[in-house]
Amino acid sequence: MGPPAAAAPLLRNFCSHPEAKFLTRGVGKSSLLLRFADNTFSGSYITTIGVDFKIRTLVINGERVKLQIWDTAGQERFRTITSTYYRNTHGVIIVYDVTNAESFVNVKRWLHEIGQNCDSVCKILVGNKCEDPSRKQVETADARRFSEQMGVRLFETSAKENLNVEEMFNAITAMVLRTKQENLARLQQQNEVVKINKPKKKPSVKKCC
Repeated sequence: MGPPAAAAPLLRNFCSHPEAKFLTRGVGKSSLLLRFADNTFSGSYITTIGVDFKIRTLVINGERVKLQIWDTAGQERFRTITSTYYRNTHGVIIVYDVTNAESFVNVKRWLHEIGQNCDSVCKILVGNKCEDPSRKQVETADARRFSEQMGVRLFETSAKENLNVEEMFNAITAMVLRTKQENLARLQQQNEVVKINKPKKKPSVKKCC
């Protein structure tokens, strides 16, 4: 099923001036965002209240894409704050802490929430804090099995060691670009079909007096 007709101007604008809005959900997302946007890391963060965002431009396959990455409140009591920020979102990054099994259990709830707000959005699952295998509570094999069941790609990252952070953002940006280009091509194809099937007007016949 193709994109709705109302989305056509948005799709064309995206492809001519690529900008992508990402949401981050879960645990440890602030450290990933700061590493990616500012190349900084701190061992302690103030809990996110409300929403903050960072901007950075990437070049994917020779195309410049401006990313606007929103850091949403992860705590349950702030959940209502984040619902409106799903609008016009192109991708969602779901983050769990590989050293905290409970954070992985919550991933299914976050995926359900995403499905309720923007079902067709690109998603990626990220296990952060993979720098110390001895502290790991969520095994890679278990996380990979779950990600395959959910149909999302898995990355294990370390904001502290700057491991796989850039690669993860590159991957989801490429996914968004590919999806938007496919949707635009589908929309153009649908428009061509409409033009072909549109009945031609019969020429008016003038009667002589």
